[in-house]
Amino acid sequence: MAFFTKEQAKAAARRSENMLDQVAGLESYSDERFDVFLSHSMLDQDLVVGVAMLLKEQGYSVYIDWVEDEELDREHVDKETAERLRQRMRNCSSLIYIATDRSGQSKWMPWELGYFDGYKDGGVAILPLVDTVNSGFDGQEYLGLYPLVNQVNQRLYVEDASKVHSDFWAFVNDPSR
Repeated sequence: MAFFTKEQAKAAARRSENMLDQVAGLESYSDERFDVFLSHSMLDQDLVVGVAMLLKEQGYSVYIDWVEDEELDREHVDKETAERLRQRMRNCSSLIYIATDRSGQSKWMPWELGYFDGYKDGGVAILPLVDTVNSGFDGQEYLGLYPLVNQVNQRLYVEDASKVHSDFWAFVNDPSR
């Protein structure tokens, strides 16, 4: 199993210098659908842009809260913020939890993971960003409940605890959810 490295994400972010300009400011709040909701720590913005680019290069639409909903005030989170995120998650086919050494510091990531898992059973996967290609992943204990996103020859797969691989496209587009 090969996880994505932080350097791969940073390289993809460099390729996407104008990605934020392309998607920022779209006024499509309630009805726009996305393949992937990226749950992430704000401390990892550079890596998040890279992961989004890697997914977009493979044809997936990606929701990032501070890109699509830049008007949300992250300093004063309220019920409206939470409702906006719930609506966005309901309009996404899957949630990818970007696991880094900083993700444990996020107060919102566990909330997003729990909400999405309760709303769309089977629609959550963990994407570890590691330091080297051969690095293992030991995340927070509860993350072991979910399959992991990995890559083989630049194709994305989701691997469950029993080491069964499924194609990422099939995971995102699972008709049973």
